[in-house]
Amino acid sequence: MTNFEYTTSEPIGSRATFGLVVLQTDETIEHDFRRLLPIDNVALYASRVPSGLDVSCETLGEMEKTIPAAVGLFPPWLKFECIGYGCTSASSVIGPARIAELVHGEAETQAVTEPVSALVAACGHLGLSRLGFLSPYVEEVSGTLRSVLAERGVETPVFGSFNEAVEEKVARLSGQSIMDAALEIGASDAVDAVFLSCTNLRTLDVIAQLEARLNKPVLSSNLALAWHMMYLAGELAPATPVGRLMGA
Repeated sequence: MTNFEYTTSEPIGSRATFGLVVLQTDETIEHDFRRLLPIDNVALYASRVPSGLDVSCETLGEMEKTIPAAVGLFPPWLKFECIGYGCTSASSVIGPARIAELVHGEAETQAVTEPVSALVAACGHLGLSRLGFLSPYVEEVSGTLRSVLAERGVETPVFGSFNEAVEEKVARLSGQSIMDAALEIGASDAVDAVFLSCTNLRTLDVIAQLEARLNKPVLSSNLALAWHMMYLAGELAPATPVGRLMGA
């Protein structure tokens, strides 16, 4: 055997290192993030957390027990600019402060965010306070999220839902179905923007069309979360700007 000397180089994420905690049942968020986040010298590491096949406040709350283990699977020597927890509804059930506490307990990161905090920050950035809210989920889950948003100054006076509890079906909802529902919700004068809730919804390809037809900002869970993580990491420019939130 020959022993070779070697040199080392900077880590992949020399500009920024991101962590993303993804639900076991989520088929969409990683794909969206790879479209949105810059590539050069920016690293994205994902870990999965067990999640129920059906969505209820009970199954969402159960993730509080397993978030630390999921975060603990990131390479332990990495220093993150931001770690995102990728579930909108569970963020409202568990609470943003508790999620941040759990993540900070297992990884060295400058910031922690999730879709609730990201959406509130995005609304502040764009000067929004009244959202037309489109959810895939049953009323119990959506009601909890709407209450949490209201506590943070974001009202949802117009609400609509696909009333679906099965995650596999949520990930299959067509762009046309999302378009049709969002156009109806966003047409109301009672709202100044539309929010497409759920990290498992395929929203990126309909946002620009919706904004053009409604003449209002359209936000989604994945769009807001990716934007907020880039903002917290030093206002990084997205690889592919989507919607008014990203200056497209």
